[in-house]
Amino acid sequence: MTVSSQVKGCFASLKNVEATLETLTAKTTNQETEQVFREVRNAVKIVKNDLEEQVIFLTKEEPQYKS
Repeated sequence: MTVSSQVKGCFASLKNVEATLETLTAKTTNQETEQVFREVRNAVKIVKNDLEEQVIFLTKEEPQYKS
């Protein structure tokens, strides 16, 4: 497995985590729990966005890492 494919796999996993947190936020009726889910989702979103930049970099700048 190449570095690029590992980074892309991690990125896909983070997208799934973000979507799951969004679903859990919508389903909860507890305000404190909803706030925690929102905060965690925002943290995951920041990491996901940074990782997306790495995916773009690996795809464009490092052709040897293309899968």
